[in-house]
Amino acid sequence: MTSSASPTAVAPGRGRWAPLLAVCLGTFMLLLDVSIVNVALPDMATALDASFTGLQWVVDAYALALAALLLLVGSIADAVGRRRTYLVGLAVFVAASLVCGIAPSVGLLVAARFVQGAGAAAMLATTIALLNTAYRGRDLGTAFGIWGATSGAAVAAGPIMGGLLTQGLSWRWIFFVNIPIGLATIVMARRSLSESRLPQRPRIDWAGGGAFTLAAAALTFALVRVAEEGWGSGQTLGALAVCVAALGAFVAIERRVAEPMLDLAMLRRRSFVLVLIAAALLSISAFAGLIYVSIWLQTVLDLGAISAGLVTLPLSGIAFFVAGGLGRVLHGASPRWTVGGGLAVIGVGDLLMLGLDGSSGWAAVLPGLAVIGVGAGIAIPTVVAAAMAAVPRERSGMAAGAVNTGRQLGFATGIGVLGSIFSARVDALMPGGAEIAHAVTSGGSAAVLAAAPAGSRATLDTAIHSAVGGALGTTFLVAGVLGVVVGAVVALLLREPAADGPSPGSTSSSDSGSATRYAPTSTSDCFNSPAASSA
Repeated sequence: MTSSASPTAVAPGRGRWAPLLAVCLGTFMLLLDVSIVNVALPDMATALDASFTGLQWVVDAYALALAALLLLVGSIADAVGRRRTYLVGLAVFVAASLVCGIAPSVGLLVAARFVQGAGAAAMLATTIALLNTAYRGRDLGTAFGIWGATSGAAVAAGPIMGGLLTQGLSWRWIFFVNIPIGLATIVMARRSLSESRLPQRPRIDWAGGGAFTLAAAALTFALVRVAEEGWGSGQTLGALAVCVAALGAFVAIERRVAEPMLDLAMLRRRSFVLVLIAAALLSISAFAGLIYVSIWLQTVLDLGAISAGLVTLPLSGIAFFVAGGLGRVLHGASPRWTVGGGLAVIGVGDLLMLGLDGSSGWAAVLPGLAVIGVGAGIAIPTVVAAAMAAVPRERSGMAAGAVNTGRQLGFATGIGVLGSIFSARVDALMPGGAEIAHAVTSGGSAAVLAAAPAGSRATLDTAIHSAVGGALGTTFLVAGVLGVVVGAVVALLLREPAADGPSPGSTSSSDSGSATRYAPTSTSDCFNSPAASSA
């Protein structure tokens, strides 16, 4: 791409790696703030009297903002400057973190999480372009390697840090910790990062961005609310109608606008559509069910936040090491087998948890989580490269942005889909009806048992273990079937990269800067997404 920034590399010296540190600190925070939340959900439910749906929204609001705003914010950054956009994103993220930490109600917490996700979208949409501006040659390769390692470290550290802060201080500190780190990053970014933008400011597709955001929000709202309202309720049907109308408006706008966020002609390519579907299903099958594992571990098995974080750590840790260890081996492999095969392995890991029941302990989920980690480490690093290879070279950057958006939207909607299945099964298996079931899933079995007559507590405790364990098994059954089936379809139908598209792992400098905005498709990209970081 052409940019207003100087194309020369950063001169060696004391400040040589300051831009990299400023970018890595921001990346670490935005990825940490998905995985760090999972183990804190039960404590939030108790402190804020949050319902099961409220807990879903605490996670989903952040992911939804990222999914809905990433492409639009990337376009804004091209026009007004990537450094400026990154700094604004940091400021918004820090301010929203403060509001999250002091929130007196779950409603304010969810709203602040959405704003926090908007700030994270501004950061994520600009990090790659900022590194491309700051470094060249071997230094650029080193910078991307360190950035990828930082992303993986954030993923792995999230459950442990969340457990330590929640158990040692309070759940509020998982947000307060962002404030000093964020302020230091703002100071460092102002001093070290160079500005870059397109020389001819592109027109920002405000109408398309607004329509897509509304469609994504309405769909996610419907899928989260269906657990309580049902598919036939006015709220659910109304939200779905808004989603369809907004999606229709988005398509109409993108067909007419001179510089669309998404070139709809790419959707005529079967391989690209298959990769988009696979990207969304990766997030659903691998990561969306983890919040229900955390709820089960803490509210039913009475594990502490630290212990719950350690139980879920194998997924993210194994994914990180598999992606790094097999990256060079998989670089030249066909995406039919890396994306399709990896997704199928994730599905098998989900199916290993099918036998969860009332007698299951925390160790019962470890084999399944480990296999999911292997599949994620195989598939996720190559899914962006597969999308870029499926379209003409001049659209490779747009394709990368679209597939990252698909991953995050898959995570946001997957929480709603799997949550409705989980909640419905607990309701069906739990004697005493929906009120007891919701109290168990949001506040913990201890409170339910304490309110029950002493003579019935043992029977009730057994029923709670059976209901929640069985519901978790059903949830992973659905996730596993989706993973195996879609993985097989991708392996059978995905075509080899077209001659006019970039090879996997390559980047393009065209498409109005989009490629540099989303460029790296190496193994480090496994962690360039909150969907992945939810491990």
